[in-house]
Amino acid sequence: MLRSGKRLSKVVVVGAGLIGMLTARELVNAGLEVTLLDKSLAGTESSWAGGGILSPLYPWRYPEPVLQLADIGHEVYESLAQSLQAESGFDPEWTRSGLLILDENEAANAKQWSSCSGISCEELALPLLKEIEPSLADVYQQALWLPDVAQIRNPRLIKTVKQSILSLGVKLIEDVEVEKVMFDSGVVTGVKTLDEIVPADKVVITGGAWSAGLLPSVATEIKVAPVRGQMILFKTKPGLINRIILSQGRYLIPRRDGHVLMGSTMENVGFDKSTTVEAMNELKAAAYEIVPELVNCDIVKHWSGLRPGSPTGVPYIGEHPDISGLFVNAGHFRNGVILAPASCKLLVDLMLSRSTDLDPLPFSLKTAH
Repeated sequence: MLRSGKRLSKVVVVGAGLIGMLTARELVNAGLEVTLLDKSLAGTESSWAGGGILSPLYPWRYPEPVLQLADIGHEVYESLAQSLQAESGFDPEWTRSGLLILDENEAANAKQWSSCSGISCEELALPLLKEIEPSLADVYQQALWLPDVAQIRNPRLIKTVKQSILSLGVKLIEDVEVEKVMFDSGVVTGVKTLDEIVPADKVVITGGAWSAGLLPSVATEIKVAPVRGQMILFKTKPGLINRIILSQGRYLIPRRDGHVLMGSTMENVGFDKSTTVEAMNELKAAAYEIVPELVNCDIVKHWSGLRPGSPTGVPYIGEHPDISGLFVNAGHFRNGVILAPASCKLLVDLMLSRSTDLDPLPFSLKTAH
């Protein structure tokens, strides 16, 4: 914390999704005065809508900067979940389910990634495969098994983080739309909402898919655009599925209470969050192919969310090169949950001129994404 008598820096964070809330949490724990603004309710966009798999899907397909952030997330999430539960009194349901990948052609790349990352990856064949996940369709004879991969339940995670930041003294203002960032002579001065100007020494943009539109129209832009993902939710008996299962880009995620998520689509449709019958049918068909018994289970929900897509999946983390005191933490695409802890710490380290755990250059707004 800052020494008594020293003025606290006032920071405005725009966007109260998981990235925004964890950024605010890091900042307030560092002794800063933080106001967090959101156009709706905290955590109700992509942070709520995602599946909560604590690993990039097919991680070996991603650039090294993404894997560096994910490796840190893999190390810290269990303890983070415990801390959040202690601060909020609510369990975010961190669970080490393990991940089965049914795509046989991924084995060589998976083994190479495993040897570099230190995360276990085995090849399983019958009968071990059926012992680990008896519900799988008989057509699957072998799989990749990542036993250390965990999951977290997004809506519960959002609830714990929100309670945490409120208990720590973050000023959260919901249902307020930021019109623009205010600056003078290349230095940020605050933000303008529909009703008032909120002054600040520093401003952080964590607006997810909306982040690019929140930045001033100056020389440097960020390429963050919405990518819609639709999901469906089955109600099953607990234990029907015990592992996260991934096949041809589709995944099943079992929750403790018997709910099973099936996701997800990848659609470039702008800011349209509507759901479609076509997507519902595609997801159902994929689910039934992987676990035939799901055909007997009710679908209790169908929803969509807008991922903050960036060209390579590498997020923008750092200070705006044209406006001093304006920072960005956005563009995490479909990996916001697993990348969040390391992303938020890196940003706050840069804001406070502290040493960083990672090289910040690959995440800089100046770096081509």
